[in-house]
Amino acid sequence: MSDPISMRLRRFGGSLLIISGFALIASLWMRTLNEVALLDALLGVTYINIAIGLFGHSRFSLFIAALVTGAMAIYLYRSANLEDPFYQVRIAVDALVALLCTYIFWRLRHNSSP
Repeated sequence: MSDPISMRLRRFGGSLLIISGFALIASLWMRTLNEVALLDALLGVTYINIAIGLFGHSRFSLFIAALVTGAMAIYLYRSANLEDPFYQVRIAVDALVALLCTYIFWRLRHNSSP
């Protein structure tokens, strides 16, 4: 993949996922320690691993990033307290990364040479 726009978008998406992952892990110190907090920390570790893959050239990492973040955005939108600004930002970042990765994946599939 030699397209500089796609590489910049991948790095931007990876950066957003790393920040989101660290924020989910750091939220352990600001919440009561229960099952939901531990699952959010585990999701943060997953986000960091996916973000590391986005800094490479793999199409699989684009697919997984779009799938996981899109599913989490939909799940949080349906079940979370939307008046809490933490969840609003989390849904917005997850949806942005999902759309960004879907766009890059579509661009690679339709503009790459055989």
